[in-house]
Amino acid sequence: MAGVVERMARAGHPPLDALTPDQAKAAYEKGAGVLEVPKPALDRVDDFSIRARDGHAIPARLYAPSRAALPVLVYFHGGGFTVGSIRTHDTLCRVLSRDSGCAVVSVDYRLAPAHKFPTASDDAWDAVQFIATQGATLGLDSRRLALGGDSAGGTLAAAGAIMARDAGLPVALQLLLYPGLAAHQDTHSHRLFANGPLLTEALISYFFAGYVRSRADREDWRFAPLHADDVEGVAPAWIGLAECDPLVDEGIAYADKLRAAGVAVDLEIYRGVIHEFIKMGRAIPEALTAQAHAARALREALAP
Repeated sequence: MAGVVERMARAGHPPLDALTPDQAKAAYEKGAGVLEVPKPALDRVDDFSIRARDGHAIPARLYAPSRAALPVLVYFHGGGFTVGSIRTHDTLCRVLSRDSGCAVVSVDYRLAPAHKFPTASDDAWDAVQFIATQGATLGLDSRRLALGGDSAGGTLAAAGAIMARDAGLPVALQLLLYPGLAAHQDTHSHRLFANGPLLTEALISYFFAGYVRSRADREDWRFAPLHADDVEGVAPAWIGLAECDPLVDEGIAYADKLRAAGVAVDLEIYRGVIHEFIKMGRAIPEALTAQAHAARALREALAP
């Protein structure tokens, strides 16, 4: 991991928070696949759209290893609600689909700063409801449903699991990869890793400054699921964290909160790795391990 971080520093690319939002989006897209494993081929890779509550057509991509009616993971990419897309997480979604034997639907929710909170959360929930109720039209068995995401996408998945509980919508698993869960960056790990590697305090502040409209938005559990009043009865969770990550403490705190509410939690902390490590499978063996663990959790949770 240290070698990867050193090579990143030698590359000399400006940090995303030194760029305009459009430049940051382009830079993240350009670098997203550099350390990833080769893209697996799948029987189905289909683009489609989901209509949001305001009529916006949310782009989505369906991955499946066969044409059978498979259970499905609805997946939300990371990127601080500001960068990232279906394209930047294409390989990861392919790997999860291939290795779990499940379908994956990747959702291109709208991004900040053009779209402020709670647009991303609303788009994510609209997508979950569509797949849950209309998945059969795509050839899916959406009675067996999981929600997942990394970083900001993990925030959306965790919030979606609470909304699903409130709506009486059965979810078999919430798959959370180093999710953002707290209202403020005030934990020990945020202080310890304020200067990164990769995810810094400055970058987190840059992302959130473009996304939230006010301090009150930060206190909303859709932004900070750790601050939800009640998580009893939400879906079981698989939570994969990076040890050297500003977000690790809030991930542990959320696992504790879920367990205290009687929710089954499988918590994995991958030692010596940084935020976004799961997309570095070409260089970091722990990325391959985490991918395998996540796929196994999906396979077991969504089994008939």
